[in-house]
Amino acid sequence: MHTVTREDQTIVPSKIVCAGRNYVAHIAELGYEVPAEPVIFLKPNSALSEQLRADGDDIHYEGEISFLLKNGELDAVGFGLDLTRRAVQTSLKKQGLPWERAKAFDGSAVFSRFVRFDGNPEELRLELWIDGQLAQQGGTPLMLFKPAQLLASIQSFMSLNDGDILMTGTPEGVGPVRQGASFCGRIYAGDSLLVEHSWIAI
Repeated sequence: MHTVTREDQTIVPSKIVCAGRNYVAHIAELGYEVPAEPVIFLKPNSALSEQLRADGDDIHYEGEISFLLKNGELDAVGFGLDLTRRAVQTSLKKQGLPWERAKAFDGSAVFSRFVRFDGNPEELRLELWIDGQLAQQGGTPLMLFKPAQLLASIQSFMSLNDGDILMTGTPEGVGPVRQGASFCGRIYAGDSLLVEHSWIAI
């Protein structure tokens, strides 16, 4: 089983629960409709990877504020990359088919370490820098559905285990992962840096 790190602990998530279409600007850049309720999909434990892999222009990055769950609540926060096979996703959507081939493949979920967070989620924001350039930025105030709303919606139909991960959606600025590119993801509470992590795409 694949693992993530919460400060000095090794955690085995049973699943990664993801929110799609949760930032209006990202919805616009991909030409989707604004949802009336959270769009939820899953990644399995096998999607977890410590490495960021490129595959031509096919794999796109999506930086996200991510939470580690405990006792049904938000316990710790980290930076996550939801990796997407965009062309496959577009084809599946046109056919009205599920997204797993585009979203749940091996290596499609990459995370920083998680740090305990008991502050105000409304203060959380992310930055993703690629080769020294700011590629994505966003935060809870821009989300259609806040983390607590996402959690309540998910718990209305699905059990969550300690160590599961919630990914809260991506802001605008998504694009292809280029081999050799340097990625740096950061999570802030207001102006305070909580966690950052860097990857080189291989």
